[in-house]
Amino acid sequence: MCARTRSWLALAAAMFALCGSAQTVFSTFKHGNEYTAEMSGQMSGDGKIAPFWFTANKHGLSTLRSNSGYLRGMLMREAAQDTARNWRAGYGLDVAFLLNHRSGAHRTDAVIQQLYGEVEWKMLRLTVGARDFEQELKNEALSSGGLTHSANARAVPQVRLEMPKFWAIPGTKGWLSLKGHVAYGMFTDNAWQNEFHAPGMTYSNNALFHSKAGFLKIGNTDKFPLTFTGGLEMYAQFGGEAWNVGRRPDDSSDFTGEYVKMGHGPKAFFNAFIPGGSDPRDGDYANVEGNQLGSWHLRFDYKGKGWGAAVYAEHFFEDHSQMFLEYGWKDMLYGVELQLPKNPVVGTVLYEHLRTTDQTGPVYHDATDQIPDQISAIDNYYNHAIYGGWQHWGQGIGSPLLLGPAYNEYDGRSFAHNNIGFWHNRIVSHHFGLSGSPMQGLDYRVLYTYTTSLGNYTIPLASPRHAHYYMVEATYRLKPLPALSITAAVGGNAGSLLGDNFGAMLTVAYRGAFCK
Repeated sequence: MCARTRSWLALAAAMFALCGSAQTVFSTFKHGNEYTAEMSGQMSGDGKIAPFWFTANKHGLSTLRSNSGYLRGMLMREAAQDTARNWRAGYGLDVAFLLNHRSGAHRTDAVIQQLYGEVEWKMLRLTVGARDFEQELKNEALSSGGLTHSANARAVPQVRLEMPKFWAIPGTKGWLSLKGHVAYGMFTDNAWQNEFHAPGMTYSNNALFHSKAGFLKIGNTDKFPLTFTGGLEMYAQFGGEAWNVGRRPDDSSDFTGEYVKMGHGPKAFFNAFIPGGSDPRDGDYANVEGNQLGSWHLRFDYKGKGWGAAVYAEHFFEDHSQMFLEYGWKDMLYGVELQLPKNPVVGTVLYEHLRTTDQTGPVYHDATDQIPDQISAIDNYYNHAIYGGWQHWGQGIGSPLLLGPAYNEYDGRSFAHNNIGFWHNRIVSHHFGLSGSPMQGLDYRVLYTYTTSLGNYTIPLASPRHAHYYMVEATYRLKPLPALSITAAVGGNAGSLLGDNFGAMLTVAYRGAFCK
């Protein structure tokens, strides 16, 4: 039995042990159980890469290959259905059979997309397993994605304790509320990294995962229409082991082939929670243990009569040089979202602007006796010397606009080919989204993104590359079977970054319920 299978079996055993810990919890499973059967396929032209928005923000259930499909089955129960109870329980099993998602011998494969159990008590939720968690303070359908965590990559199995909804602080009359979470888990892409990485390139196995977040909301919409939300989310890769550490893609003479084994003990878990320690290869210039990154979030919401508006900003950081204001915050994601009064044409309009070109500047220097000045720059977003990059199964865990390692197979540059890193992390993007419900049972959304890439500071592009990504998607829920839905989409890429391609996607899903 392979290590990955043993990990999933242990996770399943822990999940069911958790759900069976209280008879009160078991009694909730008499209702609210749902199943979904889904079939999806996409075809596109002669381009090398499928339309971007057919692939991005799909929780990793997607492929860059031009023609592909999947069959998917889900059994789920949302714990939130038991709103009248203090104790609530839920679960999820989500399995997909893939067609032409991977190359070579893996043209057809099967994946466990989600597998989890959860228990809620009052405002707290404990989740054990792999679940697709929502990104923070973003419109899931229209946003390009959060910078630290988005909907782009496959879920990491974890144990997560959280307040999923804002909790009003007693004594504040609803004007102050909090939410947050803390989690530990393990990445599951060992097999993918072992197969994907080019000979001599850095790759890792058995890396551990940590995340935490806290948000404060100020405002009470029952008394005043304007609210402010601010907070911090932080993530980390730690533990595990890595091979070929020390390789520089642009200079083969710097290749050391070094093997690094990271800590898995209590100290490593503590250093992930409160950044500290150092990596085995840091030497005299110790930083912190593992790959630490995160985002600051700011958002204002205005709730009018039948309409609403929001403006928000997210600032990403890789280390202390951008965590605070010492060097200035030049790299930001800005967004504006409008909820229009009810009408048959457009319901929501969104615009986002993303810039990641600064990264504290192009110069890095550790202080020495000869030159005591510390210059902490070249943050090299999403890249890490030991773990390769902030990715899972080839897709970036943060914004999909910073193209993940899966795209390197098609990059065309020898150093980037099958490298587990991000070679287009200095970008400027403009993103638009709109959605609406022109008639009962029919919903649509439109996404368009224009991106300019400068490459990165380590390997800059000789000249900027540009890309246009676009998609139009419509979903219709048929009568008299409201559980049956058909989603059709057309989309494409254009420009020098990913080339030109156009395609279509069709998804048919049936959703039902079963009792006792």
